[in-house]
Amino acid sequence: MASREERYEAAETLKNAGNLAAAVQALEEVVADEPDFALAHSALAAWCTRLERHEEAVKHARRVCELEPKDPFSYTALSVACMRGGLIAEAEDALARSRTLQGG
Repeated sequence: MASREERYEAAETLKNAGNLAAAVQALEEVVADEPDFALAHSALAAWCTRLERHEEAVKHARRVCELEPKDPFSYTALSVACMRGGLIAEAEDALARSRTLQGG
């Protein structure tokens, strides 16, 4: 079986070829097998946002924050996903958390 990194790269190839829906499906399979793979959840948050699948994007962005709680970018990405999904209060909270982690 291919490694999680190889499977991630295959999903990236699908995305780069313009097949974003298939890329998301491929990464969903990766995180089903590897639920702690933060990079895959991060990509899913971004790609689901692009597909306007906001609930899924927020779910994956939240998971990244659980896995990478000291990474300010994780909270910035959560803020964007929440904003696009209409979760304004959570978006503002995530952005504030990102700024706190950055020391600002």
